[in-house]
Amino acid sequence: MVHALEHLVVRHTHRLPSPTGPAGDGAAATRRFDAALMTAGFKLSGELVERLSGLAGPTVVGTAVRTLATVRELVGDHVRHNVYFVDFPDNVPDTLDFWRECVALADDATRARTVEQLSAGVLDLLTLPSYGRYRHTYEEMLAVHDELIGAAGDRLTVLHLGADADTEVTALYLALAGSTTPLGEEHLRDLAALAGPCADGPQPETITVRESRAVVNHARLRVGAGPLLDTVTDVLRLACALAEGDVTLREPTRFRALSRPHRRALLAGLDAVVASSPAKLSDVSAHREAWKRLGERLHPHEYPHWPHAAEVFAVARGERRAPSFDSRVEELLARGDVTGTAELLASHAPGRLFRALDRLLRVAADAKEREAVLAAVERAAPEVAGRVVLSVREHVRNRAGGSDARRVFVNRAGAAWVADDTRPPLEDADRERLVALLDAETRRRLPSPGRLLIDPDVLDVALPLSGRAASAGLGVLPRGSVSPVEGELLRFFTYWREARRTTDLDLSALVLDAEYGTVTWLSYTALTDVEGRHSGDITEAPDGASEFIDLRLGAVRGTFVVPQVYVFSGEGFDEVAEGFFGFMLRDSEQRGRPFEPRTVRMKSDLRGPGKAALPLAFRRDDEGRWHAHWLHLYLRGAPSANRVEGHRVTIAVLMRALFDRTYLTVRHLVSLMEESGAETTLWDGRTVPDGPVTYIGLERPDGLAPGSRVFTPENLRDLLPA
Repeated sequence: MVHALEHLVVRHTHRLPSPTGPAGDGAAATRRFDAALMTAGFKLSGELVERLSGLAGPTVVGTAVRTLATVRELVGDHVRHNVYFVDFPDNVPDTLDFWRECVALADDATRARTVEQLSAGVLDLLTLPSYGRYRHTYEEMLAVHDELIGAAGDRLTVLHLGADADTEVTALYLALAGSTTPLGEEHLRDLAALAGPCADGPQPETITVRESRAVVNHARLRVGAGPLLDTVTDVLRLACALAEGDVTLREPTRFRALSRPHRRALLAGLDAVVASSPAKLSDVSAHREAWKRLGERLHPHEYPHWPHAAEVFAVARGERRAPSFDSRVEELLARGDVTGTAELLASHAPGRLFRALDRLLRVAADAKEREAVLAAVERAAPEVAGRVVLSVREHVRNRAGGSDARRVFVNRAGAAWVADDTRPPLEDADRERLVALLDAETRRRLPSPGRLLIDPDVLDVALPLSGRAASAGLGVLPRGSVSPVEGELLRFFTYWREARRTTDLDLSALVLDAEYGTVTWLSYTALTDVEGRHSGDITEAPDGASEFIDLRLGAVRGTFVVPQVYVFSGEGFDEVAEGFFGFMLRDSEQRGRPFEPRTVRMKSDLRGPGKAALPLAFRRDDEGRWHAHWLHLYLRGAPSANRVEGHRVTIAVLMRALFDRTYLTVRHLVSLMEESGAETTLWDGRTVPDGPVTYIGLERPDGLAPGSRVFTPENLRDLLPA
């Protein structure tokens, strides 16, 4: 079990559980391990080197094999990255010249069809036998590239020594299960893997995120532990998990026949929840159809000794009335009773009051009703989750309004769209009062950090108010974050491997000027330009395929560079066996292979809806410095044949709306801590204080004093006040 879960600890925490084994002289094996790690951009900390060196060589080798596999997958080096043009980025041909060459190389079987297409004025490149398929092996590609010359700017991620494996696994489980922010898809899968082995150990005081609770309950049932149920909807989510359906309840789940033990567990849980609080029957109507379908599988009539469970299905069938809380709220609003609505929400659902705040202020008839709403917010604030307080603070900050205001909508899966903001702006006095209230409430909840040691580069990282605002991967920051980009060559890469159908994904990059007008683009239809080179179009990936774009930042003629990945044909991002995107940074003299893991700054999974992925955008400021702006967005696109030319206007509109929005960042929390008296030191990247500190940064420094608290992107959610 320990080895099976060790990789999760390494991936989430960049700590290696303290290796165990017979003592010996493992120094030589440790040096080889460290050297192998450095080729992937990782390095052992001093403590970890010391620990490994005292173990027998075979133990060190076994640890190295497992750890190297984990970090290579983390950075995207677990697959072979080939390119269409063997010596990319050199000798990439002009697009039209290349297409003419493909036509000239048509074989006897396709020549007649090619001539016929040309005579009609339309040529399907996919019918040309020399187009879209590798012309050389991976080994032949490697042979034409020099070894990478190391540079000071190459990424170096330190792996630190952790506690024993059981302690590290338990701590990771508690962190994920107890997270107050919703987890992303990959983190939910990891939580499921941890929950079973940890079922008999310590548990979080509360599991506030309901999807996380469903995953934990599913794992507990599998190992014979009782589920943790608090509402009837918890039971429904658990049933969805058992059916391998959607625990978020956004998509319908096809319930399957359940084993008798699972039926008994679900019905017993329902009965206990309703018996303890009959008012919770009001939640049933929100998912009436799902309850009806589940009832067909549970057969509650066979278990008359659980009568309260049967009441749930009576409500779902309409045989018993149980008005929902939402219906009471809507009834009051329909009567125009804003004050009554605010009072009801403040008393029974403070979190919903905060989420309905904007609407209530807009429909308030006069200043007296707005005052009633604000007074209710002040009373309810101490009962609202910290994440919600911060989310409303960010929302209020962006509600100044304006004649040309645009709203960006992003759903929980990352699908994005833009619309005119037709809402009237909030009153300035109300906004100022809310900002002061929300900041005071956040400041009150923040623990005393002692001495703060801050990496300046983390200050513009957006607060992770939702785990779904970032994809899984390496060096990934939440949506809205801004990070500096230092290097001369910027190289994007994407990799995909199809599962069942021939699939063609296309990597592109759009260059926009300061007014979001198109300057140029690089894609399979534009292989070369002043800015850089495209590695060539690959149109199928049964064994995996890669595409690259090489950009010389000094040559970029615009203000924005927006990399994108399009589904041209075949499987979507949620269907491929594997898919990811990333970028590398190099100095001008660094040659090397198209993919060099130690130059990778970011690698994120491509898992989302739609046919166009926008992981991030790059912006040049007025002083000529480049910054990455993290997006993690997906556009619907067309069913097939998506390409950058057809999305230029949509992307320009989206970029304009996104760059007009302000996100809450780490800087906000740090300023509130400083207002409470925290002593802050900006880290110079070299020297760490002698005593314990609270460190907030992009990477954990080596040599922090014992007792220090560390917040990096991997656990930044723990910085949010409860």
